Amino acid sequence: MTIGISIALILSSMLMVLLVLLHKGKGGGLSDMFGGGFSSSFGGSSVVERNLDRLTIITGAVWFICIIALGLILRP
Repeated sequence: MTIGISIALILSSMLMVLLVLLHKGKGGGLSDMFGGGFSSSFGGSSVVERNLDRLTIITGAVWFICIIALGLILRP
């Protein structure tokens, strides 16, 4: 049980990093430096941005649930 939750936590963490980097940057910063050209092709459609927001929120919720579950299981 603990190994499955740990694997889900690792996968959701990596997916969260990827999804955050795919978001369109609001200003000049790290998002423009790393993903400026790539995110500009996705930034034109509001539907794509909305779906990316939803997927990021769902992934964050899965990540949060994994953290809480591991904390409850591994509590002394």
